[in-house]
Amino acid sequence: MAHTDHRTLRRVLHREVAGTIGLLADEHDFRAMRRYDSFVFDDHTTYLKHMEAVLKTRALQGSHTTVALFDPEDYAEYCAETGLDPDSHTSRTRFTAALASTGPTIPYDGRPLADLLPTLVDEAVRHATWEYAAALLARLGACASCGEDLGRAAFTRASHLLVRILDTAPPGERHLVCSVSGPPETLVAVLHADDIAGRMELDESEAFEFTTVLAVGLATESPGGLVMRTSKPGSPDRIHGWRLRAHGLEPLTAGEVFDAYCTDAESGELISPESNVDYCEPPDLGQGPGPAHCH
Repeated sequence: MAHTDHRTLRRVLHREVAGTIGLLADEHDFRAMRRYDSFVFDDHTTYLKHMEAVLKTRALQGSHTTVALFDPEDYAEYCAETGLDPDSHTSRTRFTAALASTGPTIPYDGRPLADLLPTLVDEAVRHATWEYAAALLARLGACASCGEDLGRAAFTRASHLLVRILDTAPPGERHLVCSVSGPPETLVAVLHADDIAGRMELDESEAFEFTTVLAVGLATESPGGLVMRTSKPGSPDRIHGWRLRAHGLEPLTAGEVFDAYCTDAESGELISPESNVDYCEPPDLGQGPGPAHCH
C-alpha cells in the first residue's frame, strides 16, 4: 500500500514539472544534426511524428510543455562556449534548457505540429527582429553635441507616436505593421491592439518589439512606413498610413494609401481594391515632443 502511495505521489509531482522541447523545424536543420552519432533519427517526417507523440503524451499526463526552435548552429556555438560535447543527448538537453530562458518559446496546446510549427517560426522571426533592432539602437551611441543616448531618445519618441496612434484611432480591432528598409534586410514588426468597449488590449511584448523597430526607422532616417487597419463589426475596415521621417511620421493621403494597397509591390501593376474597405487619411497625431536633435 505504501509503495502504491509513493508511486501515486510521484505521478502527481510529475504533472507539476514543466518542460521544454527543442524542435528541429525543417529538413535543413534536421540534416545538420545527423552528423552526431547520438542523434538516432534519420528521417525528418518520422522524427516529427515521434515528437508529436511525446507532446501528446505529456499533455495527457497533465504536464505543461513549451516548444522552442532548436538551431544546430546555435547549438554548436553553445557547446564550444561551454566546453560540452555536442555529440551527447545531455548537451542537447542543457542547450534546450537554456533556450527556455533566453529564446522564444510557445506552449504546446494540443495542436498538430503542422499547425504549431508556423506559429513557432513566426515567434522566432519576431524575436530575432527585435534583437537585431535593439542592437542597432544600442550601436547609435550618444549625441556628439549634447551627450543624449540616441537610441533611447528614438525609443521614447516612437513610444509617444504609438500611444498617439492608438489614442486617436477609431474603436475596433487594430492591426499595425511597421516596416523599415535598409541593409542587410527590411525589418518588419506587427502589433495587434484591440479597443473593445473602451478597454485597450495588447500584448506588451509585441508592443515593445514594435516600438523598437519604429525607433530604428526614426533614428536612422531609413525609408519605411507604418499602416494600421481597424476592423469593427457592421462597418467597413479603415486603413491609415504614414511615412517614416526623421523623428516623426508623415501622414499619407487617402489616395496614397489606396495606391499603396492596390499596387503589386513586385510588378508595380494595379490590383483590385478590397471590398468593404475605406482607405483613409489618418487622424492628426498632434505635435508632441519636438525632434530630439536639431544640432
